[in-house]
Amino acid sequence: MNWLLEHGLTLLGEHISFAELLGQIGAVAVVFLAQRRTLWTWPVQIAAAILLFSVYTSAHLGGLALRQVIVFAISLYGWWAWTRRRDAEYGVLVRRSTRPELGALAAALVLGTIGMALLLQATNGSWAPWPDAAIFIGTAVAYAAQGLRLVEFWLVWLLVDAIGVPLQIASGLYFSASVYIVFTVLVIKGWRDWNRSAKVAAASLAKAPVSNAGV
Repeated sequence: MNWLLEHGLTLLGEHISFAELLGQIGAVAVVFLAQRRTLWTWPVQIAAAILLFSVYTSAHLGGLALRQVIVFAISLYGWWAWTRRRDAEYGVLVRRSTRPELGALAAALVLGTIGMALLLQATNGSWAPWPDAAIFIGTAVAYAAQGLRLVEFWLVWLLVDAIGVPLQIASGLYFSASVYIVFTVLVIKGWRDWNRSAKVAAASLAKAPVSNAGV
């Protein structure tokens, strides 16, 4: 791993380690795979999390580094959960969040960010504890919602991207910042695709009792 951190290439005058390059390429690939609701989403995410953990640790961004540990753990859960919710016609079945679920997601984002930021401040774990904490908690919430197949996980990602771009630039991780911008475009498309799939699946389930009644 040290070799991947110490060696790399130069793009637009900026040095990019192979660990950062491969990790962010893997992260972009995950967005494409998630849009298509394929199980390959999770093993690719696990590999990217391992690489980016080393990148953010070396950049003294404790929240972003710890975020990769959470991503790794949730990816194992997501991989398992998606194998149990597959459909021959629609692939992995996705759905819209209920109001209580939306409330739980919002509470987790707000309370989690406050708690994580205070922890990072107390331990000197990050030079930018509040945005670092928001990205960390947002990522954890987004992946948890993704594992639960909730369409709104894409909206949480939009929030993470909005905070992540300026933080990556301020940290000198310009390639990662550009990747976050690409993420924003892909996330919007992913939201539209999952929302459409959720409507189709819901309509199919709504028709099922009527069909059965007619038999």
